[in-house]
Amino acid sequence: MAAEESERSSLPFEPNKKRQKPAKAIKQPVFKTPETENKNKPQQQRRYSKQEMAIPEVVSQRMIRRVAAFCGIPTFLGIASLVVSYLLVTLAHIQLPPIAVLLVNMGLFGLGVVGITYGVLSASWDVERPGNIIGLDEFSTNWGRMAEVWRETRKKNVS
Repeated sequence: MAAEESERSSLPFEPNKKRQKPAKAIKQPVFKTPETENKNKPQQQRRYSKQEMAIPEVVSQRMIRRVAAFCGIPTFLGIASLVVSYLLVTLAHIQLPPIAVLLVNMGLFGLGVVGITYGVLSASWDVERPGNIIGLDEFSTNWGRMAEVWRETRKKNVS
């Protein structure tokens, strides 16, 4: 768990989530001097630049390659299954049940859609660590990060 926390905080494009809310100013009639004016001003939160918030180029290219593989291959097979089934019906005179062609096609296109999500989440978000080919470890780590952010957001919305 401690390794996960240190890994999580080392992501350069992920801002700190534990920001202090500025203290509310108390509305009382006070004689203003330069010292009291500085005390009553709320602290400004640090603004992150676009470069600090952007996903690093190495991580972005890693995600794109994985999405191309995990989405592109099933999508290509979905298109190829339509062409093959058409050729089997017209040239080889093999009657295929239309529901079978539909289910195979929907399954392959569905795998392509799931491949987009898996491609992004299975990529290592650490700049120095490329991860492995399948990306199961990275997927579980990144899914855990996402679930934690969802829980935090839900708690904020409920409160």
